[in-house]
Amino acid sequence: MSAMLQPSSDLKSWMPALPSALMLAPWLVLASVFAHAQNYPVRPVRLISPYPPGSSADIIGRIYAPKLADTLGKPFIVDNRAGASGNIAAEIVAKATPDGYTLLLINTAVVASQPLYKNLPFDINRDFQPVGMLGLAAYLLVVNNAVPAKSVQELVALAKARAGKLIYASTGIGGGLHLTMELFKMQTGTQMLHVPYKGSAFAVPDLVGGRFDTMFGSAPALMPHVKSGRIRALGITSLKRSAVLPDIPTLNESGVPGFESVSFTALAVPAGSPRAVVARLNAVINQHARSADTITALANQSTDAAPMTIDQTAAYIRNEIVKWKKVVVTAGVKGE
Repeated sequence: MSAMLQPSSDLKSWMPALPSALMLAPWLVLASVFAHAQNYPVRPVRLISPYPPGSSADIIGRIYAPKLADTLGKPFIVDNRAGASGNIAAEIVAKATPDGYTLLLINTAVVASQPLYKNLPFDINRDFQPVGMLGLAAYLLVVNNAVPAKSVQELVALAKARAGKLIYASTGIGGGLHLTMELFKMQTGTQMLHVPYKGSAFAVPDLVGGRFDTMFGSAPALMPHVKSGRIRALGITSLKRSAVLPDIPTLNESGVPGFESVSFTALAVPAGSPRAVVARLNAVINQHARSADTITALANQSTDAAPMTIDQTAAYIRNEIVKWKKVVVTAGVKGE
């Protein structure tokens, strides 16, 4: 019996090497991951856009896509999957293989989805790994020329005097523009009627035509009409004045202290994607975010380049999730 318990000569020969093999295993895994990252990508990458072509986030994604392709050597194909406040696109990416070949353009509307909708097929905190920040853009607060307010404070006073009678528009329930106005109402103690549109292309002509009173909107959609004198810009939603639009005061300096609502556009991948691949993508994004041609292209969209590390991007998005959840819950906003 004792002889049966003794290791065979073959077993003895490899037993001393076992600890070394175990110690080597993690390094072999790391080497494999590193090699995967060095070779990435070996095929085209899909960049899922939650919005139709021509929308602000989609334009920013298309500024970066060819640059990523040029640097990494494979096509980055923008795939528009619009609808349901970005939830269609988010579900596609959440369920994709976590290998770095399916990316999501993520912004305020996507991160606000969790408290807006019940039984979503994904969890914004659990199912995505932020990769990098593509750009930050403040909104403009504008009124049509029939509105007598010439400043933010005059608009606040008018809204209080006509409680619940001023009409504002947005580009959809739960979107960035809608939630920004809800934040504005909360911080100023005002009430206004909400009319959701299906996009800026529909809302802005009605603003110019005087069919509603005010809205928040993107500078590229609104500034041509501001410059022509058909509507008035009262303020911008960044904490500091925009370098692109330095003459427009911030809401923060216009009697709504601390007010900030900035539209962010970032990239994310499915949770569990190789960290080395995420790091490679982040490095290339930041390389181009610092380049003069990218900065100029983003400035044409009234967007600031905002290179961030992976962890900085993740922290920024976490803060946005908390911020907009509070607005959604406090204002009682319900998704459609």
